[in-house]
Amino acid sequence: MTPAPTKTAVVTGASRGIGRAVASRLARDGFVVVVNYAGNAAKAEEVVREIKSAGAQAVAVQADIANAAQVERLFTAAERAFGAIGVVVNSAGIMKMLPLATAAEEDFDATFATNVRGAFNVLKQAATRVRDGGRIITLSSSTVAMSLPNYGPYAASKAAVEVLTRTLANELRGRQITVNAVAPGATATELFFDGKSTEQIDHFTKLAPLERLGSPEDIANVVAFLVGPDGGWVNGQVLRTNGGYV
Repeated sequence: MTPAPTKTAVVTGASRGIGRAVASRLARDGFVVVVNYAGNAAKAEEVVREIKSAGAQAVAVQADIANAAQVERLFTAAERAFGAIGVVVNSAGIMKMLPLATAAEEDFDATFATNVRGAFNVLKQAATRVRDGGRIITLSSSTVAMSLPNYGPYAASKAAVEVLTRTLANELRGRQITVNAVAPGATATELFFDGKSTEQIDHFTKLAPLERLGSPEDIANVVAFLVGPDGGWVNGQVLRTNGGYV
């Protein structure tokens, strides 16, 4: 029987969007939550206040996941605040719309620094600091399966995240830790809306047979399943969570 995960969760990128929804959902499910943020302390503290007002426990910890030393400090702070870590959800990421013909090298490097090196840093710490029976979740993207114009560097970075995720699932053999990726489709967050025209948003809204954008809560529900008692037999998988368009 798979051991129940410790009820301490670290959620990166938890000050807004999907990460915020995940932090709130896990708190409702009985986890104590470490709300990680890169730069917006006010937003992170807002999340903490909301969680505490609902009767749960949370603390905000700053760390840029692209920086290995800061990620190590994040995990140390989590352990000091709440003890052994049972769940890690790496939600932090950036998305730049970059046509390959005109993309700047600096934008490409920034995308990979946060999305790939950041995931590597978080998974590296999680591999040794999540206790046996725990759960590790990364956030990928359904754009990996679509080859959409302007999404090349972003989708490539998320493809790398999927490889790292599956690899870690195999490397943790024998410890009863599951490692999975959730790959949202178009989701109504600031990250999605930034830089898109009304026409583009309408196009993505109608892609799925369900004919709507996903919500951050839709994605948080899938994460909650994977880290909950019913998700223990799902391991090394990428769950495309997009309403059915790919």
